[in-house]
Amino acid sequence: MNMRKSVKKISEKKEKMGKGEDVKINAGNEFVWTQKFSANEETIDSQHKRLLGYINNLVKELSKGGGADLRLIRETIDFLGKYVQEHFSYEEDYMKKIKYPGFENHKKIHGSFVKFYENYKKELESAFSKRHLSGKLLELTEKAKKFLGEWLIKHIGVEDHKYAEFVSKQKPEKKKPSKKADETKQKPEKKKPSKFNTSSIKPEMFDMASIKSEIKKQLKSGKIKTHEAQILEQRAPVKHISELQLKEKTKRGGKEYIETEIPGFDELFESGIPKGNSIIIAGGAGSGKTILCMQILINKAKEGKKCFYMSFEESEDKLKQHMKDFGWDAEKLIESDKLRIQRTSPFDITRSVDALLAKEKGELLIDIDPVLLPKDFRPDFIVVDSLTAIASAFTGKEDSYRIYIEQLFRFFEKIKATTFLVTETAQIPEMFSATGVEEFLADGVIVLYNIKRGNIRESAIEILKMRGEKHQKKIVAMQITNEGIVVYPEQEVFGGLGEKE
Repeated sequence: MNMRKSVKKISEKKEKMGKGEDVKINAGNEFVWTQKFSANEETIDSQHKRLLGYINNLVKELSKGGGADLRLIRETIDFLGKYVQEHFSYEEDYMKKIKYPGFENHKKIHGSFVKFYENYKKELESAFSKRHLSGKLLELTEKAKKFLGEWLIKHIGVEDHKYAEFVSKQKPEKKKPSKKADETKQKPEKKKPSKFNTSSIKPEMFDMASIKSEIKKQLKSGKIKTHEAQILEQRAPVKHISELQLKEKTKRGGKEYIETEIPGFDELFESGIPKGNSIIIAGGAGSGKTILCMQILINKAKEGKKCFYMSFEESEDKLKQHMKDFGWDAEKLIESDKLRIQRTSPFDITRSVDALLAKEKGELLIDIDPVLLPKDFRPDFIVVDSLTAIASAFTGKEDSYRIYIEQLFRFFEKIKATTFLVTETAQIPEMFSATGVEEFLADGVIVLYNIKRGNIRESAIEILKMRGEKHQKKIVAMQITNEGIVVYPEQEVFGGLGEKE
């Protein structure tokens, strides 16, 4: 349907309803906030504005067809799923608090949005799996404009006003000031600053950049708290229970579990990564293996754990620069001796192993600790980047490599360090290590994908194996942002996995 016709149709419905007259839709691409959207409750209004901004972003990106930024679409869909749940929960709590008689009907209307969101997400996933996205994305763009436009007009512009009107009718009439008050000339009580001060936000088109900028300014000035802070503040008992559950989660059945603190990734596990596990991080070039490992070590070092990054390819300075590029203060962690980065030549290991094998007549019997770690540093977490580089140095000496790898995994088990070992594979791997022995010896295998979809690529992640822990068995969307990796556990990825490079 032509956009102008679509807008006209929605506008006609709006006029028939007799309310929400100032709600506007820009015939170009974006929905526009006006005062008629206001529910006269500052937090709810602020939430609606953020929702409007993300809806505009979704429509804008989908309108690009095959040129759409799939990473931004993933981020927006993830935001809508989480944010809408939080908003509906807050709004429903508010309606209960004011004893709004239309609560049950309003709640059913929320259900229609949830249903639309779930079906729309499935259709997007189906579109992503196709090589040619343009036609399907244009169809989905019109669908989004139609549903979301009607939602903004009918629900936010009309239904939300009903409880705002209900509140205004419940307010008692102002009492005349008493003589005593006149005599003492009491000053009127100053209004407390609102949690979400939206007075400086003008009725104009909203996009993600402007909303983020506005929120950052107000956060800096102390005028508002983050939305997440408000939710936590309002649900203190729930937070308390959540903390108790987290403590139970990190230690279950005598086992201890660690969380990576990578957004969305830990949700793929029932409890976390079992402490002391050795885990293969497999994937093709550019899939994010090194970033994932660096991010885990940075997060654990911040918690006070000793972390050791052993590189067989990139230099210490280059790795520190990578960390700095993501805004991670590696230097501070290195100064406090919580993080060490060391570059080693894989050929040094080969020579050492050859010498040891010759001395012990083919059996590697002595401790390999001096080959790997500094004597004065016993880490809790280790990254070996990469086993592929070590295997290359053993070319023509496969038996020596197998003996070394077996001893290496035994060593990690002995020192009880949680270890991440990087391996380079094809973009769509069928084998997850150089020889296949590594993935057999490892406790876990995490696979990162760099999936080709037509003329673009999309990142994804999968927990293929994790000994001693239940986990979700699916490939989910992932993106590499300016602040590191973000995983979308609810967004499965299927298409492109059968394509060969």
